[in-house]
Amino acid sequence: MTMDVAAAGTAVRRGSAINDPRLRAIFYQVVLLLVVVGIGWFLVSNLIHNREVRGIQTGYGFLTREAGFAISETPISYSPSDPYARAFLVGLVNTLQVSVLGIILATLLGLVVGVSKLSSNWLLAKLAAAYVDIVRNIPLTVQLLLWAGLIRVSAPPPRQAANPVPGVFISNRGIQVPSVESNPIFLWMLIAALVALAIGWGIARWARRRQAATGQPFHSFWVGLGLFIGLPLVVWLVGGAPAAFEIPELKGFNFQGGWTLTPEFAAMVIGLTVYTAGFIAEIVRGGILAVSHGQTEAARALGLHSGVTLRRIVLPQALRTIIPPLTSQYLNITKNSSLAVVIGYPDLVSIGNTIGNQTGQVVEAISIFMAVYLFISLSISIGMNIYNRQMALRER
Repeated sequence: MTMDVAAAGTAVRRGSAINDPRLRAIFYQVVLLLVVVGIGWFLVSNLIHNREVRGIQTGYGFLTREAGFAISETPISYSPSDPYARAFLVGLVNTLQVSVLGIILATLLGLVVGVSKLSSNWLLAKLAAAYVDIVRNIPLTVQLLLWAGLIRVSAPPPRQAANPVPGVFISNRGIQVPSVESNPIFLWMLIAALVALAIGWGIARWARRRQAATGQPFHSFWVGLGLFIGLPLVVWLVGGAPAAFEIPELKGFNFQGGWTLTPEFAAMVIGLTVYTAGFIAEIVRGGILAVSHGQTEAARALGLHSGVTLRRIVLPQALRTIIPPLTSQYLNITKNSSLAVVIGYPDLVSIGNTIGNQTGQVVEAISIFMAVYLFISLSISIGMNIYNRQMALRER
């Protein structure tokens, strides 16, 4: 009898252990972890074996070897005799160029279209709605091909290039404009501009505190704009006002000298801007509609103009709703810049593919892509989250 009771107790404990949800969860997680580790081990070992069979080296030592290929657009100095690391750096700079310009222009265009979609003007609102519906439903790759084709086909050849103003030429090779010859004073002008931004930021903070305490506004924007323009101008004048320009000249079948906006670069910037602005416009529209209509009615009751109401009352409150999804669109612009390979723009991925094909170390090249895009995306997310916290309502 005692043995039967002990056996029954042991069975109950065993059943309770099997039915314990915590133990089952731990067991399933351990099994899943072992499966993931096993699959990862199989893939890595298979990769290492195949590379050994084909005599492909492992590691990032190839970055110091000579690249041996030219790049069509080099915002920094580069030649085929430079190492692969320099080629990757050129691709990174090209990616950052189109991404930063795309973010700025898409934000401005999206803001205009989003506000226009809520306009009381019937035609303006319908045009904005049509723009959003069209660009959001055409794949970005198709739009990039469209813009690249339009720029290359519609523009005349270099010998018949349009010359709208002296020194500026428009052809199917791009837009050639005069460039300013480098001078050490430009570095000091950049420093002066950064100092002006810092001072303007401090004045804006002081103006907000002053208005909160006294109710009297202060035109900090115009003061900051004056500083941003005035300080570099003063530095330029003190440095002798250097203004030596390099004028583009037609030599052979293309222009030499000056600065060139290539069709590929223009197509990337236009494509990213037009496509992403459609999404940003909807974000702006939703953020404005999220602001209570009573705020607008109160502003009208005080006699404020509609433009002042939008700038001073509606948009500052709408930003709290706009910023989180806007961050995602900024990340999308950066990641969508990798489609530059479709139209031949030498971005990070395009140059990296060339390097991977030459060296056979495709895995290392892809890992560099992943690390770079991860760093850029995290930087954008951290910056926007900091700004979002500053715009959030603070309880007293």
